[in-house]
Amino acid sequence: MRNYSFWLKAAIISQCMTGIFHVLGIVSSSKPNNETEKTLLDLMQNYKFDLGSGFLHSMDDVMLAFSISFALLLFFSAALNFYLLKTNIAPNILRGVIVINLLTYILCFTTMALLTFLPPIVCTGLISLFLMIALMQIRKV
Repeated sequence: MRNYSFWLKAAIISQCMTGIFHVLGIVSSSKPNNETEKTLLDLMQNYKFDLGSGFLHSMDDVMLAFSISFALLLFFSAALNFYLLKTNIAPNILRGVIVINLLTYILCFTTMALLTFLPPIVCTGLISLFLMIALMQIRKV
């Protein structure tokens, strides 16, 4: 557990698992529990905002785009980290990629902590933690 590759693999696994959880959340449908939630879901799905130049989209469309983008971020960073780890790239280059990952996921974790609920907070927090430990370990190499 003192090797950076262990912690980077933990981050990769966390990124993949979070991406899978997020995709499962995208494909599952929400069922309203009461009339207020039914009204809210109806508006989210059917009320179209005029976003300019003929772009009419519901809040559900916008949230779907954000969700897909977050899942793609997770899968892209996991694939990049996995590829760089398996190609035995120079530690100084890998260190730079880990720093970029860490900055991105710390901002993501902060956003999740302020605006979402427990599962994405925990998942992005673990990714950030594993990347931080990997960065501290790679500096010792």
